Amino acid sequence: MAVKLTKNEQKKQKDQLKQFTRYLPTLQLKKQQLQMVIRGIEIRIKELRLEQEKLVDGMQDWICVYAENAAFEKHKDLSNIVKVDKVEKVISNIAGVTIPEFKQLTFKDIDYDLSEYPLWVDDGILTLKEYARLDALISTLEIQIDLLSKELRTTSQRVNLFEKVKIPEAKTNIRKIGIYLGDQQAAAVVRGKIAKSKVVGVS
Repeated sequence: MAVKLTKNEQKKQKDQLKQFTRYLPTLQLKKQQLQMVIRGIEIRIKELRLEQEKLVDGMQDWICVYAENAAFEKHKDLSNIVKVDKVEKVISNIAGVTIPEFKQLTFKDIDYDLSEYPLWVDDGILTLKEYARLDALISTLEIQIDLLSKELRTTSQRVNLFEKVKIPEAKTNIRKIGIYLGDQQAAAVVRGKIAKSKVVGVS
């Protein structure tokens, strides 16, 4: 896009350059903050998945017993006892991004007859509930990563736009206008001297 070679345009370009250079560090800081937060959430998710794996390992013995017991009727499946009611979340803000934050997972209150289940059923229910809670927490954290990653992409694009386009463009325009105005001023001085010498020559 052609730039006007005028003093007004020169001032406009200088003002824009000042604005760009003032805003760029804020964008760079936001980019770094988002990267750090996303990395932290990724580490947290890995930790939670390891917790889930430990829970599964701890369940292996009674899962095998449960699975191999053909006398254990289908309607007494633990999934009939452990049913999620709702996932409660609150709204939080990180680096200007609105994200959901996990609060708690609630379960439906289901009564069951202890005499109809093996001795390990209480521990099994607690373990399944904890696994489900971790699953809901991980899902919420993955949503956070998705939202923060979108903001990171936008912020990175703006940083690149300022660093590689807007700031160099403004500097080039200011230099171009400065050279043109300097040439014009020099030409005006030369014309003035020529006109003066003609006046002096006439007198």
